[in-house]
Amino acid sequence: MANGTGLDGMLLASRVPERLREWYSSALEPQEASEVDQYRILTFRGFYLIIDRRDDIAATNPDPGRVVLNFDVEDARATVEGIEKAGTRWVAPLEDRDGSLFATATDPDGNYVQVVQISEEHRAAM
Repeated sequence: MANGTGLDGMLLASRVPERLREWYSSALEPQEASEVDQYRILTFRGFYLIIDRRDDIAATNPDPGRVVLNFDVEDARATVEGIEKAGTRWVAPLEDRDGSLFATATDPDGNYVQVVQISEEHRAAM
């Protein structure tokens, strides 16, 4: 039974939210960037990445594999270039997995950010 629940965003906490906002804006080019009160809000195809300042967390994520931010992109190679210009450490460089492209980077706080370009064949099978 469908209940109409949807997931449209997530809160990403940081000791230095301005740095994260700049990195995500530079590396992944959101459709919109705004601020509401203390929140920095980046919009990616209707999904809201809400960045907030928190002083009760570690400076870097001690367990980055727990949550991976997946970005579905049209051109993985171009996106990887943008991420490299913004500065990153690659967990897994760009690779072709049977026609679909994947790469995993870290943002400045050490969170995992995955770039995914699914092939038409794989998309049809989903």
